[in-house]
Amino acid sequence: MGRDLMFQDEIKDSVRQAYAAISTGGGEMVARRLYSTDELSEVPAAAVEWALGVGNPVRYALLHPGEAVLDIGSGGGIDTILAARRVGSGGKAIGLDILEEMSERARRHAAEAGVQGWTEFLQGEMEHIPLPDKSVDIAISNGVLNLSARKSRALAEIFRVLRPGGRICMADLTVEGELPPEVANDQSAWAG
Repeated sequence: MGRDLMFQDEIKDSVRQAYAAISTGGGEMVARRLYSTDELSEVPAAAVEWALGVGNPVRYALLHPGEAVLDIGSGGGIDTILAARRVGSGGKAIGLDILEEMSERARRHAAEAGVQGWTEFLQGEMEHIPLPDKSVDIAISNGVLNLSARKSRALAEIFRVLRPGGRICMADLTVEGELPPEVANDQSAWAG
Protein backbone atom coordinates (compact mmCIF):
# COMPACT_ATOMS: atom_id res chain seq x y z
CA MET A 1 0.00 0.00 0.00
CA GLY A 2 1.36 3.44 -0.95
CA ARG A 3 2.07 6.27 1.41
CA ASP A 4 -0.64 8.84 1.93
CA LEU A 5 1.38 11.85 0.77
CA MET A 6 -1.61 14.17 1.03
CA PHE A 7 -2.33 13.08 4.63
CA GLN A 8 -5.93 12.29 3.70
CA ASP A 9 -6.43 9.83 6.53
CA GLU A 10 -5.08 12.30 9.09
CA ILE A 11 -7.35 15.03 7.74
CA LYS A 12 -10.36 12.69 7.82
CA ASP A 13 -9.58 11.65 11.41
CA SER A 14 -9.13 15.28 12.44
CA VAL A 15 -12.47 16.26 10.90
CA ARG A 16 -14.21 13.28 12.50
CA GLN A 17 -12.74 14.04 15.95
CA ALA A 18 -13.61 17.74 15.76
CA TYR A 19 -17.14 16.96 14.60
CA ALA A 20 -17.65 14.31 17.31
CA ALA A 21 -16.45 16.76 19.98
CA ILE A 22 -19.09 19.41 19.40
CA SER A 23 -21.88 19.41 21.95
CA THR A 24 -24.42 21.41 19.93
CA GLY A 25 -24.85 23.16 16.63
CA GLY A 26 -25.10 26.84 15.82
CA GLY A 27 -28.68 27.01 17.00
CA GLU A 28 -31.41 29.40 16.03
CA MET A 29 -29.00 32.26 15.32
CA VAL A 30 -27.37 30.28 12.49
CA ALA A 31 -30.62 28.73 11.29
CA ARG A 32 -32.44 32.06 11.00
CA ARG A 33 -29.74 33.35 8.64
CA LEU A 34 -30.25 30.39 6.29
CA TYR A 35 -33.92 29.38 6.53
CA SER A 36 -37.19 31.28 6.43
CA THR A 37 -39.57 31.28 9.39
CA ASP A 38 -41.90 29.01 7.39
CA GLU A 39 -39.08 26.54 6.68
CA LEU A 40 -38.02 26.47 10.32
CA SER A 41 -41.62 25.80 11.37
CA GLU A 42 -41.38 22.51 9.42
CA VAL A 43 -38.56 21.08 11.56
CA PRO A 44 -38.36 20.33 15.28
CA ALA A 45 -36.63 22.86 17.54
CA ALA A 46 -34.05 20.21 18.47
CA ALA A 47 -33.01 19.97 14.80
CA VAL A 48 -32.72 23.76 14.62
CA GLU A 49 -30.33 23.65 17.60
CA TRP A 50 -28.03 21.41 15.52
CA ALA A 51 -27.86 23.82 12.55
CA LEU A 52 -24.31 23.58 11.18
CA GLY A 53 -24.78 24.47 7.51
CA VAL A 54 -23.66 27.40 5.41
CA GLY A 55 -26.65 27.69 3.07
CA ASN A 56 -30.03 26.28 2.14
CA PRO A 57 -29.73 23.76 -0.70
CA VAL A 58 -33.31 22.50 -0.34
CA ARG A 59 -34.66 25.90 -1.33
CA TYR A 60 -32.85 25.73 -4.69
CA ALA A 61 -33.01 21.97 -5.35
CA LEU A 62 -36.38 22.12 -7.16
CA LEU A 63 -37.53 18.93 -5.47
CA HIS A 64 -40.59 17.13 -6.80
CA PRO A 65 -42.99 14.69 -5.11
CA GLY A 66 -41.83 11.10 -5.48
CA GLU A 67 -38.11 11.85 -5.90
CA ALA A 68 -35.30 10.18 -3.99
CA VAL A 69 -32.97 12.72 -2.34
CA LEU A 70 -29.57 12.11 -0.76
CA ASP A 71 -28.43 14.67 1.82
CA ILE A 72 -24.65 14.33 2.13
CA GLY A 73 -23.51 15.35 5.60
CA SER A 74 -27.02 15.43 7.02
CA GLY A 75 -26.02 16.40 10.55
CA GLY A 76 -29.04 16.96 12.80
CA GLY A 77 -31.39 16.54 9.86
CA ILE A 78 -32.75 19.99 8.95
CA ASP A 79 -32.17 19.65 5.21
CA THR A 80 -33.17 15.98 5.11
CA ILE A 81 -36.45 16.75 6.91
CA LEU A 82 -37.19 19.70 4.62
CA ALA A 83 -36.38 17.52 1.59
CA ALA A 84 -38.64 14.75 2.93
CA ARG A 85 -41.51 17.22 3.17
CA ARG A 86 -40.92 18.32 -0.46
CA VAL A 87 -40.75 14.80 -1.95
CA GLY A 88 -43.63 13.52 0.20
CA SER A 89 -44.42 10.01 1.33
CA GLY A 90 -44.14 8.75 -2.25
CA GLY A 91 -40.49 9.80 -2.29
CA LYS A 92 -37.47 9.06 -0.16
CA ALA A 93 -35.06 11.31 1.77
CA ILE A 94 -31.76 9.74 2.76
CA GLY A 95 -29.36 11.46 5.12
CA LEU A 96 -25.70 10.42 5.15
CA ASP A 97 -23.41 11.38 8.01
CA ILE A 98 -19.95 10.27 9.07
CA LEU A 99 -21.04 9.87 12.71
CA GLU A 100 -23.59 7.29 13.82
CA GLU A 101 -24.40 9.50 16.83
CA MET A 102 -25.45 12.30 14.47
CA SER A 103 -27.47 9.88 12.33
CA GLU A 104 -29.30 8.67 15.44
CA ARG A 105 -30.00 12.25 16.48
CA ALA A 106 -31.38 13.01 12.99
CA ARG A 107 -33.60 9.89 13.16
CA ARG A 108 -35.16 11.23 16.35
CA HIS A 109 -35.71 14.63 14.72
CA ALA A 110 -37.31 13.03 11.65
CA ALA A 111 -39.63 11.00 13.89
CA GLU A 112 -40.60 14.15 15.78
CA ALA A 113 -41.28 15.86 12.44
CA GLY A 114 -43.47 12.93 11.34
CA VAL A 115 -41.44 12.09 8.21
CA GLN A 116 -39.70 8.94 9.47
CA GLY A 117 -41.76 6.70 7.16
CA TRP A 118 -39.91 7.94 4.05
CA THR A 119 -36.69 9.16 5.67
CA GLU A 120 -33.57 7.11 6.29
CA PHE A 121 -30.26 8.06 7.91
CA LEU A 122 -27.08 6.17 7.11
CA GLN A 123 -23.67 6.32 8.72
CA GLY A 124 -20.93 6.54 6.12
CA GLU A 125 -18.42 8.66 4.25
CA MET A 126 -19.08 10.84 1.24
CA GLU A 127 -16.08 9.23 -0.46
CA HIS A 128 -17.74 5.80 -0.07
CA ILE A 129 -21.51 6.34 -0.19
CA PRO A 130 -23.28 3.16 1.01
CA LEU A 131 -25.92 3.20 -1.74
CA PRO A 132 -26.25 1.34 -5.04
CA ASP A 133 -25.44 2.93 -8.39
CA LYS A 134 -28.13 5.14 -9.90
CA SER A 135 -30.32 5.11 -6.78
CA VAL A 136 -31.17 8.80 -6.21
CA ASP A 137 -32.62 11.62 -8.30
CA ILE A 138 -30.82 14.45 -6.53
CA ALA A 139 -27.97 14.93 -4.09
CA ILE A 140 -27.88 17.91 -1.77
CA SER A 141 -25.13 19.01 0.59
CA ASN A 142 -24.75 21.90 3.00
CA GLY A 143 -21.22 22.90 3.96
CA VAL A 144 -19.72 19.43 3.85
CA LEU A 145 -17.79 18.83 0.63
CA ASN A 146 -15.16 21.33 1.80
CA LEU A 147 -14.33 18.95 4.68
CA SER A 148 -13.23 16.16 2.35
CA ALA A 149 -9.54 15.71 1.61
CA ARG A 150 -10.65 13.79 -1.51
CA LYS A 151 -13.20 16.08 -3.12
CA SER A 152 -12.84 14.46 -6.54
CA ARG A 153 -13.55 11.05 -4.98
CA ALA A 154 -16.59 12.43 -3.13
CA LEU A 155 -17.93 13.98 -6.35
CA ALA A 156 -17.33 10.72 -8.24
CA GLU A 157 -19.38 8.89 -5.58
CA ILE A 158 -22.17 11.43 -5.85
CA PHE A 159 -22.28 10.97 -9.62
CA ARG A 160 -22.22 7.17 -9.17
CA VAL A 161 -25.39 7.17 -7.06
CA LEU A 162 -27.28 9.66 -9.26
CA ARG A 163 -29.77 8.32 -11.77
CA PRO A 164 -29.41 9.45 -15.39
CA GLY A 165 -30.50 13.09 -15.51
CA GLY A 166 -29.91 13.43 -11.77
CA ARG A 167 -29.05 16.73 -10.14
CA ILE A 168 -26.75 18.14 -7.49
CA CYS A 169 -27.51 21.17 -5.32
CA MET A 170 -24.80 22.21 -2.88
CA ALA A 171 -24.05 25.07 -0.55
CA ASP A 172 -20.42 25.18 0.51
CA LEU A 173 -17.37 27.25 1.35
CA THR A 174 -14.70 27.93 -1.23
CA VAL A 175 -11.29 29.54 -1.15
CA GLU A 176 -10.07 31.91 -3.81
CA GLY A 177 -6.32 31.83 -4.26
CA GLU A 178 -3.77 29.96 -2.19
CA LEU A 179 -3.94 29.54 1.55
CA PRO A 180 -0.77 30.24 3.53
CA PRO A 181 1.03 26.93 4.31
CA GLU A 182 0.41 27.31 8.05
CA VAL A 183 -3.34 27.31 7.36
CA ALA A 184 -3.35 24.78 4.50
CA ASN A 185 -1.43 22.29 6.65
CA ASP A 186 -3.34 22.89 9.88
CA GLN A 187 -5.71 20.01 10.65
CA SER A 188 -7.95 22.22 12.75
CA ALA A 189 -8.43 24.49 9.72
CA TRP A 190 -9.68 21.48 7.75
CA ALA A 191 -12.09 20.56 10.52
CA GLY A 192 -13.31 24.15 10.93
